[in-house]
Amino acid sequence: MNEWFDPGRPVILASRSPRRRELLARMGVAFETAEPDLHDEDAYIRPAELARSLQELAAAKARSVSAGRPAALVLGTDTVVTVDGAVFGKPAGDADARRMLRILSGRGHSVLTAVALVCEEAGFHASECAETRVFFRKLSDGDIDRYIASGEYRDKAGAYGIQEGAMVFAERIEGCYFNVVGLPVGATIRCFQQFVAKGRT
Repeated sequence: MNEWFDPGRPVILASRSPRRRELLARMGVAFETAEPDLHDEDAYIRPAELARSLQELAAAKARSVSAGRPAALVLGTDTVVTVDGAVFGKPAGDADARRMLRILSGRGHSVLTAVALVCEEAGFHASECAETRVFFRKLSDGDIDRYIASGEYRDKAGAYGIQEGAMVFAERIEGCYFNVVGLPVGATIRCFQQFVAKGRT
């Protein structure tokens, strides 16, 4: 039987994120990429059922690609930041990013990333949601202004990338670091293992 990273079918990452592409490649998976065709992603998010709704969104992204490539294994993902019941996705612009970072300053927050692995031809679906706690030091206005000016916040949940300049914001991390970057390694492996365990039918 093949290892989890060689499931016997083409693998497609349904994401345009360069960070996710890099992580999946580092995990040893050979894959293609395709951008999911999904609109109004925010409509999927239910704060009261955040983990479940994130998994549903990741699966919807995967299925939007799987519809055109039914024989492939498609990996969908989505990441959000949450603090005190508020859910932060990607900021709308500088002002929104500044608002998010001010709220995150000097406190802990959760980063949740859902992964969903789908193969339409095999009738297969597996999904998980990982959570990591991140604790920011108190940020000055200058810290925030410099980071906003760098443009690194764009297209990142919670308006920061822990693997880039925002590494200096974090005092400690509890849980999977790669989850904060955008692809939880353990959860992703378990989804592939489920497929391989079913005999790659």
